[in-house]
Amino acid sequence: MKERSNLGKFLDRKGISQEWLVKRTGISRNSISDLCDGTVENPRSVTRSKIIKALREIDPHVSASDFW
Repeated sequence: MKERSNLGKFLDRKGISQEWLVKRTGISRNSISDLCDGTVENPRSVTRSKIIKALREIDPHVSASDFW
């Protein structure tokens, strides 16, 4: 099993698919995958904002500092 970033682990714990995040954020499937497996460790601020906005639908207390 491959390594997971904090974002990937969060999605796993919450039962959220990467595909859900792709649809909610408009971020490419490859970019979400790279963020979840830790290939990309420090995404652009606009990318972080889109992800946090989407994840707050699931957990209103989530913060960018939880992941990056």
